[in-house]
Amino acid sequence: QVQLVESGGGLVQPGGSLRLSCAASGSIFSINVMGWYRQAPGKQRELVAHIDSDGNTNYADSVKGRFTISRDNAKNTVYLQMNSLKPEDTTVYYCNAESDYDEYWGQGTQVTVSS
Repeated sequence: QVQLVESGGGLVQPGGSLRLSCAASGSIFSINVMGWYRQAPGKQRELVAHIDSDGNTNYADSVKGRFTISRDNAKNTVYLQMNSLKPEDTTVYYCNAESDYDEYWGQGTQVTVSS
């Protein structure tokens, strides 16, 4: 089992920045990919960005050039640096970890972009 604990959400003005963190514990040796998803009310959960154990990254088109995902393997933590935030980025963000056989989710952290 893997436990994921997110932090760093909050309220920010348009054009501002936030950094989300996700600390993993438990059977972390099994994790291949870690990432961030988001889900707006009434919509499907969508990929924001993910990073594999080799550091390869993938981003949703809507966040390319604004968000950066990184991973600190020594701290078992993945980060999402979000810059140039827009009101449409407002929603709950979820940390995700995948092994060969399982998928794990954090509890979610709210990001609100509003003036």
